[in-house]
Amino acid sequence: MAEKTEITDTVAVAGERISSIIERIERLEEEIKDLMEAKKEIFAEAKGEGLDVKILKEILKIRKQDKDERDEQETLLDVYLRAMDAPSPKPLAEAA
Repeated sequence: MAEKTEITDTVAVAGERISSIIERIERLEEEIKDLMEAKKEIFAEAKGEGLDVKILKEILKIRKQDKDERDEQETLLDVYLRAMDAPSPKPLAEAA
């Protein structure tokens, strides 16, 4: 009989632990929802002041990058833009 009680106790402890974890995650999800709403309100405020929200989001993205990553991205952007502006080479058949 002691073995059955031990299993029941183990299941009860596991059940309590699972409930605790689920409740903590649910609280975090609610906090995230509230924070996302606050972020949305800040963007609306910025838009109301005439700021470009798309640019603000781009600044946030850039600020998350480290300096080396940002420098590399800026260099590639510059190279690609120059390549687009460069005159197209003539096909070899026309050059001959």
